[in-house]
Amino acid sequence: MPRVDLNLLPALDALLTEGSVTGAARRLELSVSAMSRTLTRLREATGDRLLLQAGRGLVLTPYAMQLRERIPALAREAQAALAPADHALQIATLDQCFTLRAGEGFIDLLAAPLLARIRQAAPRVRLRFAPKPDWDARPLREGGIDLELGTVKTTAPELRTRRLFRDRYVGVCRSGHPLLDETEIAAERYAACGHVVASRAGEIDHPVDDALAARGLSRQVAMVVPAYTHAMQVARQSDLLAVVPHSCLGNPFTPGHAAALGLRHFELPVPTPPFNVSAIWHPRLDQDASHRWLRGEVLALCEAAYP
Repeated sequence: MPRVDLNLLPALDALLTEGSVTGAARRLELSVSAMSRTLTRLREATGDRLLLQAGRGLVLTPYAMQLRERIPALAREAQAALAPADHALQIATLDQCFTLRAGEGFIDLLAAPLLARIRQAAPRVRLRFAPKPDWDARPLREGGIDLELGTVKTTAPELRTRRLFRDRYVGVCRSGHPLLDETEIAAERYAACGHVVASRAGEIDHPVDDALAARGLSRQVAMVVPAYTHAMQVARQSDLLAVVPHSCLGNPFTPGHAAALGLRHFELPVPTPPFNVSAIWHPRLDQDASHRWLRGEVLALCEAAYP
């Protein structure tokens, strides 16, 4: 099968639409002689004269008239296929399921607002939140996860990241906890209380422990749970204290979240460093139009939730 030069398609479209070499040349910003040479090549490729002299003008052959019904659509499809990906993406008709990996806190407080935001522009888009047992980068590398949301704890150097918002740690306890009676919570009093620790890996170490250790203090840890949301549930039903990100307390989309659970928050009596919550993805998705759009929607939501 002879090779087809797709560069001839725009010229054929122009010739059939304009019905003249001069008009087609003007449309494509070519010289008349160049368009005449292109017509010769088109005649050789199709085996048809396409345009015939009729008096001072040109008329289409019967085959050219048939092509005139098909070529414009083919030219548009070829242009769309070879255009940059962003130009080809139609958000309103996007039919895709994105798999995200995020902590329980993000899911509880922002999953519903995120879907509502996305569905306004792309009603066919679906979100799947995968379990987050660890920070293993393999699902991102292998395509099992499209986008991870959280702190950057992977050692995979090729992964891309984008900060979504800045967060910090606070303490929470049940409403009416005796600790709240104190005007200023002393580090010694805080450390002596019972504590529930959120740790996905089951470890007890936390930045607050480093700060307490610098003062010769340590927390009395009574329970370790996998997630901050679990720690909040335990704290609301006991006298145990928990340390959670400030973002877990609520946001404009879920105002008073912690208070609605019967929890009160307080500033920790020792300093702990703030941290970034980021979007994390594999570089193969950098220029993927739908993924770039998703990242933009997540960023816009987080900026509104935690300005």
